[in-house]
Amino acid sequence: MKLLLNEAAVMEKIYESAENYLETILILKERNGSVRSIDIVRELDFSKPSVSVAMKNLKEKGLISIDGSGNISLTEEGLTIASEVYDRHKVLSRALIELGVSEETAAVDACRIEHYISSESFDKIKEYIEKIHKQ
Repeated sequence: MKLLLNEAAVMEKIYESAENYLETILILKERNGSVRSIDIVRELDFSKPSVSVAMKNLKEKGLISIDGSGNISLTEEGLTIASEVYDRHKVLSRALIELGVSEETAAVDACRIEHYISSESFDKIKEYIEKIHKQ
């Protein structure tokens, strides 16, 4: 049973890592107009080989495409995942800041929470934040 729990933890970590890469690609694309592996290396402060392996895996899963010049684009499925994760990040950061958490801590904590929170809980937090701002 321990092996299964460890395997589940590893799969969650892999999924979280993939989500972080996809979110980073989306953010960099919005900021710079294009994304290459070196941009991800600089943004995340990861090694070139680590990012190269991650891009290969994301490409094999059909979440990104890479053109002949090394420009990385999100596929439709990749964009869907990245947008959802980024939305969660923004809403959760905003909620934590509203509660009095510093911006820096809120951003770090939101990054952790965004991968594990249930859809139901996230939707309720989002509804609440939107309700507060309409008042």
